[in-house]
Amino acid sequence: MTKTAKPAENLLAQPLQLGNGSVFRNRLVKASMSEALATYGNRPTAKLIELYRRWGASGIGMLLTGNVMIDRRALGEPGNVVIEDESDLPMLRQWAKAATDNGAAVWVQLNHPGKQSTKGLNESTLAPSAVPFRKDMQAMFETPREATAAEIGDIIQRFGNSAAICKEAGFSGVQIHGAHGYLVSQFLSPHHNLRTDDWGGTPEKRRHFVMAVYAEIRRRVGPEFPVGIKLNSADFQRGGFTEEESIATMQALADAGIDLIEISGGTYEAPAMAGTMQPVKASTASREAYFLDFAEKARAAIKVPLMVTGGFRSVAGMNDALRSGALDLIGLARLLAIDPEAPAALLQGREAAHAVRAIKTGIGMVDRMGIMEIFWYTLQLNRIGSGKNPDPDASGLWAFLKAISRSGWGTVKTRRLRAST
Repeated sequence: MTKTAKPAENLLAQPLQLGNGSVFRNRLVKASMSEALATYGNRPTAKLIELYRRWGASGIGMLLTGNVMIDRRALGEPGNVVIEDESDLPMLRQWAKAATDNGAAVWVQLNHPGKQSTKGLNESTLAPSAVPFRKDMQAMFETPREATAAEIGDIIQRFGNSAAICKEAGFSGVQIHGAHGYLVSQFLSPHHNLRTDDWGGTPEKRRHFVMAVYAEIRRRVGPEFPVGIKLNSADFQRGGFTEEESIATMQALADAGIDLIEISGGTYEAPAMAGTMQPVKASTASREAYFLDFAEKARAAIKVPLMVTGGFRSVAGMNDALRSGALDLIGLARLLAIDPEAPAALLQGREAAHAVRAIKTGIGMVDRMGIMEIFWYTLQLNRIGSGKNPDPDASGLWAFLKAISRSGWGTVKTRRLRAST
């Protein structure tokens, strides 16, 4: 039987005003997922427009795009959108309009992968320091080279340039991807950042990069355009970014004027964001959200609106989280890949028609890698973008094999296109 919350109790439907005055019509946000729906030349496509049109019509308050790269030389996967100049402005405007036509806001998540890019996709990979992946992942990921000071400065400028183009295209805001082991996260982590110059060596210096990225974006877009960040609560790696460092980073960003902070956690090597963390206490699991305990600590330290993504399963769980005061927005990702109309039900106090399930291939080594589930959900987004409905019962093994084949071919095509330009 479908559970229904009384409308007066359904906090999901309440609007939220950010400090800069912009308003989300409700507390539901489509969190970022890997879409890989761009061309192999990294340009936005009609599939992205259709996907966001459908999500935007669901009643959701805000949509966060999948990670959009700021440099065509630094891709996270084949099919990433790259925004580094105005050549795709007409398509970007169509994308923004499709998402916002029915009242939703849409923010672009800006990213640089750093070392988290599969072998062969880019000419080379860079990171704060030349720290290799763990041994069982070194067949897929190269050891990066250490970024030079000049390269760091160029990347910072690229973040600002991409944000300015997003504003011109009609997007409602931007989010810096500072989580999940990508470049910003790498600079913050003492496991990945072994530098002893101005960009590393102490927690304050490891924060230098993200603060510089934020400052450059703010300089380019002005004080009224919303800018947020996605941050790890922790890396869940030995010697990595800790909760204490995360809260200190949030405080610094809050003082600098950040508009919204999304809390997540983990990296490709320790994929907490995919729900593959170590088992938790029953009392924690009953609260649904993976990072709610940490959100309570963050809320005690900062007043900037907080968003938590990961683990939410029910209307009651979402309402309980909002009622606790630890967060302001509910991030939903995988659910919207299998049920793009779920927000309409949730906002009426009804459960979604489908539930997220664990996706397995039956191959132990593969199933322990968070990237495997990313493949499965990316294929669902492709179906929606093609005008089809998702297939919640699709085989995990089939999705994995298809994604590996597609990724290999995509890498070849991407390299060929880059070489010809």
